[in-house]
Amino acid sequence: MSHDPALEAHEHTEHAHHAAHDGDPFVGRVAITVAVLAVLAAVASSLEGIEGGLAITASSEAVLAQDKATDLWNEYEADSTKKHLYAIAAAQGGAHADDYARESKSQGAKQDDLKKRAQKSENEREKLVAESAEHERRHHGLTAGATLIEIGIALSTIAIITKRRTFWLAAMLLGAAGAAIAAAAFGALPS
Repeated sequence: MSHDPALEAHEHTEHAHHAAHDGDPFVGRVAITVAVLAVLAAVASSLEGIEGGLAITASSEAVLAQDKATDLWNEYEADSTKKHLYAIAAAQGGAHADDYARESKSQGAKQDDLKKRAQKSENEREKLVAESAEHERRHHGLTAGATLIEIGIALSTIAIITKRRTFWLAAMLLGAAGAAIAAAAFGALPS
């Protein structure tokens, strides 16, 4: 079964609209509450999906940055081995000793560039890991907020059926708490 927040919000609003035609002012107020909570749930659920996707994307990009850094460090180590081999060959003397010494120096210069690039990739990985963690934190806050709002919708339905204010008040409190938690996920409220 698909979970479409916008469709669910519309369905809850339709049910609330039909209940409002009952003629009972209490039912009308609860129906409006259902409509508001449905919109809040749809927004929180949509943002939850977006944040989850962004968390996965940043995490995948962090893995790619680490792979790049690993490749660069491997190349750095290979050049280090070549540098040392050329240095040993140059130290042995002979007709090509100067060529070996230049090649050893060249390998060392390549290593400097590789080290900078590998460290840059590692820094990018760290940035992406932190970004992924932030998206994941938001995702969890939005999940909690949307869940409380949806429970509020269910309690509103119970309030309509039983015509009891206690359920309606509990629904509004849960809806407000859910909206506050969802807003706190983005730093809009202190968490």
